[in-house]
Amino acid sequence: MGTQLQPVDILAPGQNLTAYIQVVNGFSILSAEEEKALAEDLYYRNDLEAARRLVLAHLRFVVHIAKSYSGYGLSQGDLIQEGNVGLMKAVRRFNPEKGVRLISFAVHWIKAEIHEFILRNWRIVKIATTKAQRKLFFNLRGQKKHLGWLSREEAEAVAKDLNVDVKHVHDMEGRLAAFDAGFDAGVDEDDDTAYQAPVNYLEDRRFDPAVMLENADWEDNSVSNLEQALEKLDERSRDILQKRWLNEEKATLHELAAEYGVSAERIRQLEKNAMKKIRVMIEA
Repeated sequence: MGTQLQPVDILAPGQNLTAYIQVVNGFSILSAEEEKALAEDLYYRNDLEAARRLVLAHLRFVVHIAKSYSGYGLSQGDLIQEGNVGLMKAVRRFNPEKGVRLISFAVHWIKAEIHEFILRNWRIVKIATTKAQRKLFFNLRGQKKHLGWLSREEAEAVAKDLNVDVKHVHDMEGRLAAFDAGFDAGVDEDDDTAYQAPVNYLEDRRFDPAVMLENADWEDNSVSNLEQALEKLDERSRDILQKRWLNEEKATLHELAAEYGVSAERIRQLEKNAMKKIRVMIEA
């Protein structure tokens, strides 16, 4: 029998990333009212249980942000762990009287910790990841006879001496010749060049937690409004919309016409009128 993970293990992304993501996705997203109440408990009364609940409810957003930095060859678990540090710093500094959601405030802190971690680690990880690359990394400079680029014959000789593919020799030579660009724009950069800094384009923008939270709130409100509007329809109109649009196996106009003993055109008209009423009630 395998060792069963304890809750403390599951909440460490480096132990079992899949289990960790399942657990954090199970924590409910706080409503604006719940979040403000907890933030006030922490801000004014130093309630550590409130801090814990705020952190747990926002761990899923750290996972999404960390995914947008997956192109550096760094461990996803490490990126998440660093992002969690930023989240905890943000929770401690969050002022509930500012009128913004916690995630909008915390994004800066989460990204700052992840950026710092990447700056400390990504160069050495990317330059030599396979066994052949590591061998070349430590030996290629000593094998080169001059400061220029290797000729084809020289590259083949190095490959033979180190027992690696000649393609790996050329790849490593390019990596060793590359320079480290600043992740952030330099303080003396002007607007015409600052936009070229990697920080401005290396992040995958698909995982924006503020947008995700807004979409989740919008979806919840839309579903609630739709359910309320359906309840106000007459039974026949509600049944037609249910069978035409909401059921997994959708009915055709002719099937409903046969069920109600009317023409397919009449069913279409009833459906159209019901949809119009739904829109009016939702937009009201």
